[in-house]
Amino acid sequence: MAGVSERQPPSGAAVLTGPLPERLLAVATRLFAEKGFEGTSVQEIVAAAGVTKGAMYHYFAAKDDLLYQIYHRLLMMQTGRLEQFADGQGTAEERLRAAAVDVIETSFLHLDELTVFFRSMHLLPKNKRRAIRAQRRRYHERFRSLVEEGQQAGIFRSDVPADIVTHFFFGAVHQVSTWYRAGGPLGAHTVSEYYVGLLLDGLRHTPS
Repeated sequence: MAGVSERQPPSGAAVLTGPLPERLLAVATRLFAEKGFEGTSVQEIVAAAGVTKGAMYHYFAAKDDLLYQIYHRLLMMQTGRLEQFADGQGTAEERLRAAAVDVIETSFLHLDELTVFFRSMHLLPKNKRRAIRAQRRRYHERFRSLVEEGQQAGIFRSDVPADIVTHFFFGAVHQVSTWYRAGGPLGAHTVSEYYVGLLLDGLRHTPS
């Protein structure tokens, strides 16, 4: 299909949904996690996906578009879920707990994506790095707003800046992919409960 191989969308273009883009992203995620972004060639990706380079370039202008989309899609999914929890019913503590559990559990479900991102983000072109950082900043700001809401309502202690709380929590979550292994002594749900417990215990008022 000559027309397919010649059509190359602009760098960073949104991925069309469908079996082929999904297959390419799944294969690229696995290979990048196993071999690293730089250690994986386009030929290896298309061979593992069972397509031609022309078919891949129909959806992705370059290998770094795959890298960008791997994390962009995860971040957009987690952001959408965070918005649902943040805008839902319950106290600020209840909504923060639900949001925190969700981001940890979805991170466990997408460990390869996290591994790829934190190993290889620095290899993205500057414009894509800037876009991802802006998306992450918006996500963190929405999470932080729940902490601030609880502080303003007197539910959480206010002597610790909400920014510090947010950076501390996500710093821990982002390291999950470096040590967690499925089948280990601690299951994903147990780890999630520990992380969220530490977050909320640190925010609660200390009895006088």
